Amino acid sequence: MMTIGEVSRLTGVSVRALQYYDKIGLLSPSVRTEAGYRLYGDESLERLQQILLFRALEFSLSEIAAILESPAFNRERALEQQIELLTLRRDHLDSLIAFARGLQKTGGNSMDFSAFDTGKMDEYARRAREQWQDTAAYAEFAGRDRGRSDDMRNALSAGLMTIFEDFGRLRGGDPASENAQALVRRLQAYITEHYYRCTSEILKGLGAMYAAGGEFTESIDAAGVQGTARFAARAIAAYCKHI
Repeated sequence: MMTIGEVSRLTGVSVRALQYYDKIGLLSPSVRTEAGYRLYGDESLERLQQILLFRALEFSLSEIAAILESPAFNRERALEQQIELLTLRRDHLDSLIAFARGLQKTGGNSMDFSAFDTGKMDEYARRAREQWQDTAAYAEFAGRDRGRSDDMRNALSAGLMTIFEDFGRLRGGDPASENAQALVRRLQAYITEHYYRCTSEILKGLGAMYAAGGEFTESIDAAGVQGTARFAARAIAAYCKHI
């Protein structure tokens, strides 16, 4: 296990950025000590590598979060596409360097702008996004998220975590109770209002993800208490049986 300071020194990512990633549920520590210190294991570091690769390709944090939490996400396929995108970017930079050197030699008289064309790279990135998140829900999410500031995203994330805090208060009870079911309806409505239309099928899938362990489970349990994510998943399962 590594402390947040050690991870920062190893990766070059600032402590503040790592704290922010944790806050928005993008990268949670593997363990939190009783004193509240974050400790990161191999699984968290592997996820951080994915985040940094996507960031190098100029994906937004919200896009990265949606991609990594998607049931369709495949790490090996993503790495292949990241390598291809990085190669295309390198080739583009090589063309720009060659163009600039040519201008230096000729005195800047060339009217050739082909070196600035990013069409091939942009098209590949577009197709890669479609493969990672080939769903109507993601398209809706991306459309709504476009133009939102980080403060707006943080506020929405905080609102979502508030719902899980309320789930945490009920976790010792019956997930099929009216109070728990009311929270499921509130969660579904919140996602629909702010992210994408949360159908019953999508809601059922989210419940399974909440209980599956990993970053989602840890983030939800951090918002509530240990066991909150699995209680929310059970409440969602009970809700979906009757719709």
